[in-house]
Amino acid sequence: MKRVYLHPLPVRIWHWIHAVCIVLLVVSGVQIRFADYFRVVPLKQAVNFHNIVGIIVSLDFLLWFTYYVFTGKIRTYFPTAEELLYGAVRQIRYYGFGIFKGEPNPFHPTPDNKFNPLQKSAYMTIMLFLVPVQILTGFLLLNVEKYADIINFLGGIKVVDTIHVLLFFFFASFIIAHFYLATLGHTPLAHFKAMITGWEEEPEEH
Repeated sequence: MKRVYLHPLPVRIWHWIHAVCIVLLVVSGVQIRFADYFRVVPLKQAVNFHNIVGIIVSLDFLLWFTYYVFTGKIRTYFPTAEELLYGAVRQIRYYGFGIFKGEPNPFHPTPDNKFNPLQKSAYMTIMLFLVPVQILTGFLLLNVEKYADIINFLGGIKVVDTIHVLLFFFFASFIIAHFYLATLGHTPLAHFKAMITGWEEEPEEH
């Protein structure tokens, strides 16, 4: 095995803050949405907690965006045409078939290209579109009266709330999928270890 330094310290700090906060947002969001069936703390406390964690996630996202833009690493989220046409097909075949036969992963990450084509497409959509939309709708719902004009422009409170809730369900599902995919390294904990130390272990190419 060879070791590749994939995850700089600022990225790791962002990742774990983001991961913990998203889980907390999902749990508190479940209580808020299903208050009659799921009760951990009083509803008002759950709402206040949800709002505070949402602000932390927003600031954490700003940290991520600033770091990736000013270091030029934001390019790692944009797949090339070749990756979309050929790399994505190879990766789909690997996840759907090859991995169960013990075939090697067709993608090998490097510090300048650490995401496979499917990851690039997914993360680009999530980080550059869905997360900002969730943050925006969350801030609008923080103070409905103050942002009434913007909310009405977007279609009303029901539209804004529905978008926020649908994205909540998406991110809850994404946590499960992300956790599963993170276990698909050369050992089930390899990717988790890499996100702690920064060093990813990769098979030597012959």
